[in-house]
Amino acid sequence: MSARTLFISRLLGLYFLLASLAMFTHKPAIVEIEATVVHSPALLFIVGIITLVTGLAIVLCHNVWSGGALPVFVTVVGWLQLVKGFLCLFLSPQAAIGFWGAFHYEQFFYLYATIVFILGAYLTYAGFTPLQFPRYHGRTH
Repeated sequence: MSARTLFISRLLGLYFLLASLAMFTHKPAIVEIEATVVHSPALLFIVGIITLVTGLAIVLCHNVWSGGALPVFVTVVGWLQLVKGFLCLFLSPQAAIGFWGAFHYEQFFYLYATIVFILGAYLTYAGFTPLQFPRYHGRTH
């Protein structure tokens, strides 16, 4: 497993875990923030820029489609970030509102928070588990 895969897995995993915990503890605020972002072209643009840069960083340094589940999953997350950032930047405000509304965010809030938590737990575990580190198999002196 490459050091880059492990680092990105740890970074994304801890981020997803902490974000999901914030979601679980602050549902009304998170729902309001999401609605505000979608209805504000300026905020949507800023979120799009940040998300696009995050996705580009992952894709440019980790576009790995082999080597097991973890490297591929990290790459998929990078591509999803890239697509999300692109959509935030280039969808019209009306299209963004319609697209976002299709997810019924408030109605399925705890389902989405649980998915983020599970993804975070997997990425964190896979990134920090000792089995991911190469072992020395050479001769002892």
